[in-house]
Amino acid sequence: MNPPAQTLPAFGDVLAAAARIVPFASVTPVLRSRTLDTLIGAEVHWKAEHLQRGGAFKFRGACNAVWSLTDEQAARGVVTHSSGNHGAALALAARSRGIACHVVVPEGAVLSKLVAIEAYGATLHHCAATIAAREAACAAVQRDTGAVLVHPYTDPRVIAGQGTAALELLNQCDGALDAVIVPVGGGGLASGTALALRAMAPQSMLFLAEPAGAAETAASLAAGHRVVDFTPDTICDGLRGTLGEPNFALLQAHAPQVLVVDDAATIDAMRLLWTRLKQVVEPSSATVLAALLQHRQRLQGLRVGAILSGGNVDLAAAATWFASRA
Repeated sequence: MNPPAQTLPAFGDVLAAAARIVPFASVTPVLRSRTLDTLIGAEVHWKAEHLQRGGAFKFRGACNAVWSLTDEQAARGVVTHSSGNHGAALALAARSRGIACHVVVPEGAVLSKLVAIEAYGATLHHCAATIAAREAACAAVQRDTGAVLVHPYTDPRVIAGQGTAALELLNQCDGALDAVIVPVGGGGLASGTALALRAMAPQSMLFLAEPAGAAETAASLAAGHRVVDFTPDTICDGLRGTLGEPNFALLQAHAPQVLVVDDAATIDAMRLLWTRLKQVVEPSSATVLAALLQHRQRLQGLRVGAILSGGNVDLAAAATWFASRA
C-alpha cells in the first residue's frame, strides 16, 4: 500500500531544501564530452555529483534531513542504515551540526566507504547483508540511543534534498533538456528528480538506469505495485536497496522509463567515464552511461542531462572488473 499522500514531499520541499543546504553543499559542475556525445548520438550534460561533499549526491538529502531537525531532535543524534554513501553523507552532515551519528552497515560493504563513515565521526554497527537485517539493526540502535531515524531513501526530507541535484542541473542548462537520466536503487534520487522535473521541465522525459541484478524498479512499475521479493546480485552496491513506498508512489505519478543494464556493460561504461570524461566514478554512476549506450536509438539528437551519482569506488575491485573486460 502506498503511504498517505500527505507524507509525500512536494516541489516546495525541494526548493526549501535547496535554500537550507546552501551553506554546506557544493554546487557541482556540468561536464561535456564530444567523444561520448558521438558514441551516444545525443548531447549529454553530465552532472558531476561524484564531486559533491562526501563523494556522492547523498550529502544533499542527508544535509537537508539533519538541518531540518529541531534542536531537541538534533540533541538525540541520528541513525540510519547504509552500504556506504548515505552513511558517509549522514555522518558528514551530522558533524556539520555537531551531533551524534550511528550507521548500521551490512556485511560485504565496500571497505573504503566504511573508512569514510568512521572518518566523519559516526559509530558503526554491523549486521547481515539483507535489507531485513539492516532495518532490524537500525530499529534496535534507535531504541537504545533515542536517535532520530534518517532513512536512506524513504525519508521525505532526504527525497527533497536529493531533488536539488536535478534542480541545480536544470538551472545550469536553462531548463532546456529533452530528458534526464539517473541511477535508481531505493529511489531517493529518482523520486526527487521526478519532483523537480514535473515542476520545472514537464516536457522532459525521465529515464532511470537500473542494474539487471537488482531490477525491482522496472518490475514494480511494470506490475503497478512494489515488487520487493528479490535478492540483489550486482556490483553496483549503491543500487541494491529495495524501492521505497513513497519513492514508488512519486515515480508512478511521473511514469519514467527504466533502462536495465547488466554489470558487464556497466564496467565498460565506467572505463569510458574514467578514460574519456577523465572522471573516477563508481559502478552505480556508470549505469547511466551504460543505459545511454545500450538504448541510444531512443535518445538520438536529444539534449540529455545525466547525473553521475557518486565516486566512492573500491580501486582494488575496479582493477579486477576492468581486467575481466580486457
